[in-house]
Amino acid sequence: MKDPVYRDAARSPADRARDLLARMTLDEKLAQLGSCWSFELLTSYAFSAEKAARLLANGIGQITRLGGATNLAPARCAGLANQIQRYLVETTRLGIPAMIHEEICSGLMSWGATVFPQAIGVAATWDPALTEQMAAVIRKQMRAIGAHQGLAPLLDVCRDPRWGRTEETFGEDPYVVASHGCAYVRGIQGGDAPDGVFATGKHFVGYGGAEGGMNWAPAKLPPRELREVYLAPFEAAVRHARLGSIMDAYGEIDGVPCAASRELLRSILREEWGFDGIVVSDYWAVPMLADYHHVATSKEEAAAMALVAGIDVDLPSTSCYGEELKKAIANRRVDVGELDRAALTILTAKLRLGIFEHPYVDEGGVAAAFGQPKDREIARQVAAESIVLIKNDGTLPLGKGVRSAALIGPNADSWRNLIGDYAYPCHIETLVEMTEENVFGMPVPENLGDIAASVNVPTIRAALEASLGGRASVRYAKGCDVLGDSREGFAGAVEAARATDVSIVVVGDKAGLTRDCTSGESRDVSSLELPGVQGELVEAVLGVGKPVVLVLVSGRPYAIASFTERLSAILCAWLPGEAGAAAVADVLTGATNPCGKLPISVPRSVGQVPLYNYTTPSGGRSHWTGNYVDAPASPLFPFGHGLAYTTFEYGALDVSPADARPDSQVVVSCGVRNSGDRVGAEVVQLYLGYQPEGALVTRPVKQLKGFGRVELRAGQRATVRFTLDPRALAFYDLDMQLRLYPGSVKVMVGSSSADIRLEGAFRVRSTPVRVDAAKRAFFTKADAVLG
Repeated sequence: MKDPVYRDAARSPADRARDLLARMTLDEKLAQLGSCWSFELLTSYAFSAEKAARLLANGIGQITRLGGATNLAPARCAGLANQIQRYLVETTRLGIPAMIHEEICSGLMSWGATVFPQAIGVAATWDPALTEQMAAVIRKQMRAIGAHQGLAPLLDVCRDPRWGRTEETFGEDPYVVASHGCAYVRGIQGGDAPDGVFATGKHFVGYGGAEGGMNWAPAKLPPRELREVYLAPFEAAVRHARLGSIMDAYGEIDGVPCAASRELLRSILREEWGFDGIVVSDYWAVPMLADYHHVATSKEEAAAMALVAGIDVDLPSTSCYGEELKKAIANRRVDVGELDRAALTILTAKLRLGIFEHPYVDEGGVAAAFGQPKDREIARQVAAESIVLIKNDGTLPLGKGVRSAALIGPNADSWRNLIGDYAYPCHIETLVEMTEENVFGMPVPENLGDIAASVNVPTIRAALEASLGGRASVRYAKGCDVLGDSREGFAGAVEAARATDVSIVVVGDKAGLTRDCTSGESRDVSSLELPGVQGELVEAVLGVGKPVVLVLVSGRPYAIASFTERLSAILCAWLPGEAGAAAVADVLTGATNPCGKLPISVPRSVGQVPLYNYTTPSGGRSHWTGNYVDAPASPLFPFGHGLAYTTFEYGALDVSPADARPDSQVVVSCGVRNSGDRVGAEVVQLYLGYQPEGALVTRPVKQLKGFGRVELRAGQRATVRFTLDPRALAFYDLDMQLRLYPGSVKVMVGSSSADIRLEGAFRVRSTPVRVDAAKRAFFTKADAVLG
């Protein structure tokens, strides 16, 4: 007997999916829209056929967090993945394997996986090529344990650092977010199936623009800002990186919850952009339509709303898309055709990924995907490039004249506080807290110490002592905790500062989801002062009168204006991951020349928030005086800022042609020379100020439209060239149509948004023309020719 079409690998995924859908019962279709936690299939950490018979009888769409919710080592995760898939393939009627998803914000959230810097630090590298390399390591480790979908990257634009998830974002600028976001997607999705997996762009949309910087709060975003700022990175990922999955945002825009928005999930995402992947709910976002937003009166109604809006998969377990959706169909709240549409999308995605042909993973090859020196070296390179030197009076790097150093602060000798909120050790803490509160009944490992020991994350104290190699002594004093009001350790910190040549004060956050954390999901703040009494600790050490270097290990930019002038040097190390301590030590001692640039503005006080570079002519200052009565309106440190242990000279700007047509190219080139005495890397930034004529819509005064990273030896020169498509300047006009208008364009090239070294101009010669977004070049090509 001939195999059915859906079993024929030579046929297209679309043909196979249609054939399979036609063979399915209503319950089998519903099952594909559902999910279950991996731990729900376990008894004493072993696969339970009895539980599977209850949960998987009709198949299943997704398995949630095989690595992140079972706490099994990678080889056992792979074995469990094979058991689950074997049950589905061999026991269920149609043999449809499951898609397995994992959290991957700063690496695969699984025991033994590489812990990379958190996204805000990745953005600070301004090195998308490196971001893609990092994501490829994550993809390799995902596939080794049997995962097919990663819940990252965050494509949220964040302009309010009070928000706890600032650390998970690529910062404030849509161009930077899109650049790193697309690189991340390419690295995660890899090549053709089965080597690739789906990345998931989240949170669609406006999550980073919530009122008050509060999690799950409404986003007050007018249509033009929504399109040009908050939707732009998602559009770029769909059009230019073929993003495989989208996750909705928890919040609402103009009164409509994102999980119920047909405009967002169908009109814009699928019809305008041509997205053909799967839309998954953020965890419990579907029932939240009833119990949080109160736009639905029941789970049945919530299921109908979400399905019609365009959500295909109900995560993390089937709360509304099972019996509740079945009732909604029976009660004619929703047409069965909507169920067919979602099921067909899910089946097509599974077939595209090759899960039918390759449902199992090689359990014997798992070890080779974890703990590899080359992967840790990439983690170290990302950490090194992420560190931003935002102030330096010459104290750094620590020279031969430094014979002793005080290492002070709550994050100086803590490996835990070097990692981001969705890293695996943080997840274990969350699991313990939730289990103690009897939230989900997730299994907790018997020996948490073993898991901590499996994470190879040295502390900054250990790394600095090793880096100094005995040429200078290190005297450690904790001083205080991240949170709390105890000042008992101040005396020891002051004593250490008095007894040494220089003090290195390491302060900032503990990232995670538990109540003792200061950064991470649901850990929002109303103040941007350093948490607890850390600011007072810095003041106490400054009072000694010797040089003080501040190292910020944090998930957000803190307002440190009160003592910035008195600090000798400041490093933003963000949450640098498992190799972060060595990276920090290398920058402090000069083994590495810092090259990071700020992906988010540093405010002087919380009263300036929201604060960002992307301002229109009436923004960014108080008219007519310019500043506040009590403070400057400018940021403490601007977007794009970052120093090095060398200097760079700019010159020879050329903009050609001076008159550009919409379908032409404009080439902006300049010379850059390393004018210092050591090798270093500079990020050359291209900003444009476009003044359209007759549009009646204001444009940003200084909009980032390109950047290029170039590494130069001492004295070496390079020519950096940007190739710009004028249609990249197109905007949504008064009629909300994407158009390019005639007008002048100011060209600004510099080392930061506030440090513009060269200026030029060109003119767009055209009548107003409609621009096809699908053909628009979103990114400006940058290349460098070394001299």
